[in-house]
Amino acid sequence: MAVEKIPYLVVFEERAVFKDTYGGVPGRVAIECLHLKPDTPSDTVVIFSHPIGGGAWLPLPLAMARAGMHVIYANTRYRGNDSALIMEKCALDFGAAIRDAKERLGYDRVILGGWSGGGALSLFYQAEAEDPRVTATPAGDPVDLVAAGLVQADGIALLAAHLSRNRTLTEWMDPSITDESRPFDRDPSLNIYDPANPAQPPYDDAFIERYRAAQIARNRRITAWVKDELAAIEAGPHPHDERGFTTHGTMADPRFIDATLEPSERKPNWCMLGDPRMANDGPTGLARFSTLRSWLSQWSYDDSNADGIRCAARVSVPMLVIEHGADDACTPSHAARLMAAAEKAPQQHHVIAGAEHYLIGQPDKAKEGVQLFDDWLKAAF
Repeated sequence: MAVEKIPYLVVFEERAVFKDTYGGVPGRVAIECLHLKPDTPSDTVVIFSHPIGGGAWLPLPLAMARAGMHVIYANTRYRGNDSALIMEKCALDFGAAIRDAKERLGYDRVILGGWSGGGALSLFYQAEAEDPRVTATPAGDPVDLVAAGLVQADGIALLAAHLSRNRTLTEWMDPSITDESRPFDRDPSLNIYDPANPAQPPYDDAFIERYRAAQIARNRRITAWVKDELAAIEAGPHPHDERGFTTHGTMADPRFIDATLEPSERKPNWCMLGDPRMANDGPTGLARFSTLRSWLSQWSYDDSNADGIRCAARVSVPMLVIEHGADDACTPSHAARLMAAAEKAPQQHHVIAGAEHYLIGQPDKAKEGVQLFDDWLKAAF
């Protein structure tokens, strides 16, 4: 089926004390969108978004459009760079694209396409649209999602979706780093990449329990330092100043190297960024570069408003959950925990055997996902 690819901008005004994205006019936000429009009419559109975007050219959105579904991919203002990302502003950006799809493009029904990190963003957005509560970021900066009047979506599809940025980072953090000022002096008993560590795969329950507790403790130590830094800034002459910092060791989930933990078809000794040992300190690891306010908004285990499990509990619209059987980013408990939390939402769940996270080079798996999506739409609406 022929698909027209229409790039466009959604532009809106925003009052903010400081600008947290590079380029553009202060006080004005421009959201880059791509409309994948088949030559058959529809009153329904699937809108994808992700905190740092970049998924418009992945196999699934285009496969959906070629099957006759109308699709929009909406990048947030933080396209490609999450170092200063604020999840509350991502929700505003998503909301602007959704409102535009209804009011300008004329779609009656909107389905949120929550692929990967877009899953938790979709849950956060819908939770605030159905049950608005957030009027400020965890740092106290005013971002009023209550006053924004976010347009409710009609359904959510969680597609190879992880829990949320704060929970996923915490479960991937390297707890062998016990002093952030000396990140390469590591506790060998918690370093899963140290061959001298007495604990080796397959790990026993006691080790995993200790490891998970140490990961949460490390996230909380960083959060406590961030709050102290912000308090010192706010007490000074320039209360809106910011600080950037680096967090090493953020790709050390034991599930990367121990295939007996949450067994699936995923490749062993591998993660979505390749060799996990290298990714652990590589430049593309989660949360490698951050600012104080951004850490609290997207990475803090306790403080992020965009926590996927807490947001899922507030959502009531129909939900489709599709797992990828060979996913090297989201192991089976991600979907299970989100579904358990979303007890108010009518749910349909499927696993695509052999499907990897991005579906690159797997057109048959993308086709299977599209069929599952289409069947769900017809049944749920």
